[in-house]
Amino acid sequence: MKEAGIKAVSLGDTGMEISRIGFGAWAIGGGGWEFGWGPQADDDSIAAIHRALEGGVNWIDTAAAYGFGRSEEVVGRAIAGMPEHERPYVFTKASLLEGRYRTVVHSLKRDSILREAEASLKRLGVDAIDLYQIHWPIPEDDLEEGWSAMVELKDAGVVRHIGVSNFDIPQLQRIQCIAPVETLQPPYSLIDREIELELPYADTHGIGVIAYSPMASGLLTGAMTRERIAQLPNDDWRRSDEQFREPRLSRNLELVMRLKSVAARHDVTPGAVAVAWTLCNPAVDGAIVGARRADQVDPILAAAGLELGAADLATIGSDR
Repeated sequence: MKEAGIKAVSLGDTGMEISRIGFGAWAIGGGGWEFGWGPQADDDSIAAIHRALEGGVNWIDTAAAYGFGRSEEVVGRAIAGMPEHERPYVFTKASLLEGRYRTVVHSLKRDSILREAEASLKRLGVDAIDLYQIHWPIPEDDLEEGWSAMVELKDAGVVRHIGVSNFDIPQLQRIQCIAPVETLQPPYSLIDREIELELPYADTHGIGVIAYSPMASGLLTGAMTRERIAQLPNDDWRRSDEQFREPRLSRNLELVMRLKSVAARHDVTPGAVAVAWTLCNPAVDGAIVGARRADQVDPILAAAGLELGAADLATIGSDR
């Protein structure tokens, strides 16, 4: 049974009303590829998705690249048989293809984008993708060709809205000459704030913003320790990420201690505080939060209703 309580907001000018938190399906793509997260049981993934939907989440963000189709297939299984009026919005992404040794290869060629959309529709089991996004602006020389293909898909009715991920302002301006960019999906967290330069632009131009990795890929959850990082599976991409290694790791773990202090005041988890901080930015419509098991969901959903005061922000050390 679906529960009430997560506030919904307009996603830019799309007309979609989305819960402030969305289910992120990167990790449920599992391991065995360049940016995998190690072993993952599909039944656990489906249980996590169902728990999020029961808790009031009304959108799922995935991508063809996550496990090279596996994440989309799992999402498709999770929503199969749901009546249209109860089904969550499904957002996915194109432009990252499977290369040699299951590495990522970039393509923004028209025919490639069209083929990816067709494959995603089949894996997801939907008639139309609610939001289709270019995953990365690479190669830059093909931005216009890739965006024109997205417009073509929207005109054909197989996707309802189109957006981009990881774009900067000059890149947004280049493709807006072809058709309006409806959404932007940037990384945004307490340890990755570069997008703050782009957020006012998005706000001014009616571009909806859904931020990914608000907990810095698990680093700000409060559960990540040096010992746990050392025990990450060999096919977990985080083992080699600079934020999980010194000298940045010590600084990041110090931040987690401050998040824990704020979390104790509100009886929530440090991860919920990290997500709530991201949602404090008025240009951010929603935050994408991943979960690999059902029991991980509820503690993070608390972020949707958490209001951080001046004292909280001072403790965290934010200059917001």
